[in-house]
Amino acid sequence: MTHDLVAALRPLLLAEASAEACASGTDPGDLEQAVWLRLLERLESDGPPLNPERWLRSAVRAEVRRSRRTSRLERPYGIEPADDGRSGPEQLALTAARHRALRDAVRRLPGRCPRLMEALLSPRDLTYREIARELGISQGSLGPERSRCLGCLRRLLAAEVAAREARG
Repeated sequence: MTHDLVAALRPLLLAEASAEACASGTDPGDLEQAVWLRLLERLESDGPPLNPERWLRSAVRAEVRRSRRTSRLERPYGIEPADDGRSGPEQLALTAARHRALRDAVRRLPGRCPRLMEALLSPRDLTYREIARELGISQGSLGPERSRCLGCLRRLLAAEVAAREARG
């Protein structure tokens, strides 16, 4: 009996949920799931509705109204309550160690790479024009130079990471 009712109502619920969801800004899948839940609750308490199609249409509309009320009342958190934005001492120490390792590797790069990478990593957030003027090179050559320097840095750091890992 219940399986037949669900099979008979499925196409109507899909259509109703899709139409109402678009108009209300609700997710159609969420709306459909909520109506199925209401039907199960109804079947447990009062048995099947006398006019299932009419009941389904009114249940969809009732769920849309409930969803609108809920969305008006709910307010998102600015940040997660458990994440107050501050890092613990362990995280701060690890971050500082990573920054030191990166800066040390940058200083060991060949040619103009250390100066270029320092300019790119600068907290002043320099533009390409400012970096080119500071280094005395053309702005058009910054991209290829940066790519070459990043490749060198990547190889340098990969060699260090591989050398530090325990073997065996």
